[in-house]
Amino acid sequence: MLLRDSGTVGSWGWLTLLLVACAARASEITFELPDNAKQCFYEDIVQGTKCTLEFQVITGGHYDVDCRLEGPDGAVLYKEMKKQYDSFTFTASRNGTYKFCFSNEFSTFTHKTVYFDFQVGEDPPLFPSENRATALTQVKDCCV
Repeated sequence: MLLRDSGTVGSWGWLTLLLVACAARASEITFELPDNAKQCFYEDIVQGTKCTLEFQVITGGHYDVDCRLEGPDGAVLYKEMKKQYDSFTFTASRNGTYKFCFSNEFSTFTHKTVYFDFQVGEDPPLFPSENRATALTQVKDCCV
């Protein structure tokens, strides 16, 4: 379950997004990040789960934001300043709620549009019954 904290942005409060439960959960969100604002998201993750956070600034200013990812104990796992895009993969070291935030607090007049994809767990195989030792048809190859 992905939670969104309004941070310093308006009075949205908490927004809970229901995700389809399967081998992997993924959240893809595009949102506006006003100038002088910070937006945080929360995800409950089980220890040993591989996760990937990817983000990209789509519009605004110099196309840059600050990004920070913290573990349940508050330890900083990832921190980058004024990045246009990036990707970070980690394995959860403990059960708990992980927090990642995007900040535009350094900007005094330019809001940004940010896209992120947060992948929790491994994607199930596209063709689970497919034997990888065999050649794929052209259609299957395109899908993979």
